Amino acid sequence: MTTPTPYPIGTPGQPWGQAELAAWRARQRCRRSYADDVLAQLLRPRAGWDCLHYGELAYGSGRWPLHALRSQGWSERLPSVLVTGGVHGYETSGVLGALRFVDAHAGAYLRRANLLVVPCVSPWGYERVQRWNHDAIDPNRSFRPGSPAQESAALMALVARLGGPWAAHIDLHETTDSDEDEFRPALAARDGKPFVPGSVPDGFYLVDDTEHPAPAFQQAIIDAVARVTHIAPADAQGRIIGSPVVAPGVIRYALKALGLCAGITGARCVSTTEVYPDSARTTAQECNAAQAAAVCAAVDYVLA
Repeated sequence: MTTPTPYPIGTPGQPWGQAELAAWRARQRCRRSYADDVLAQLLRPRAGWDCLHYGELAYGSGRWPLHALRSQGWSERLPSVLVTGGVHGYETSGVLGALRFVDAHAGAYLRRANLLVVPCVSPWGYERVQRWNHDAIDPNRSFRPGSPAQESAALMALVARLGGPWAAHIDLHETTDSDEDEFRPALAARDGKPFVPGSVPDGFYLVDDTEHPAPAFQQAIIDAVARVTHIAPADAQGRIIGSPVVAPGVIRYALKALGLCAGITGARCVSTTEVYPDSARTTAQECNAAQAAAVCAAVDYVLA
């Protein structure tokens, strides 16, 4: 087995301090525009939707306004569905897939369901194609009371303000080659732990909730996405990213206990999507379409 190359920041076996954090932050470069790619789309007038300003990220001298789209005619008589993307800013299809759902598909559901769509939870990370936020914190492990992540705290406050109950929440993510090349090695270095190489599943899969599983909901999403892109197979040990496969393309995590975004609503139907945009068997456009198809399947399931 090849010995992994040490991460370029930090001392092996020692967690990062402020000097290492500053060195990591200095490596981050703005590579795309949240204002142009996302904010301009959210602020564009749309029939049947209101744009909600729910907070602002403040990192150094930078400011990133946080916006969501809420369907008009919000009613207690209708089921409420939350769609989130870009919790990890580098996972592009989560952001673009959420916007694609709004523009290409959501019209069929307006006034049949209450829809709240938050396409880009982490704009600082989106611009830098980065998993963490400015403070080297993973927002998707920070959805808990007293969250250290501004992104997570702002979204939880929005969900609490709108109230419930929520029928479903689907959180749109990607698994990429950079998980193994950059982000997992960075995590090990940050925490002063050894990096143990893993594998990246080739295809789409879902993460259900260990505490409140919804197998029929997951199956409805898998069936819809399989018409757009391929479903990830289990590895030789019957696992995907180290977790047992409980149904084709489905694993389970303890969402709330782990501080994951999909655990914030208490909805009876929740799922985290994972597409693999680096696969030779798919394209970026298909990944965006797969995310939108997953959202449609989630809403269809609730309405049915």
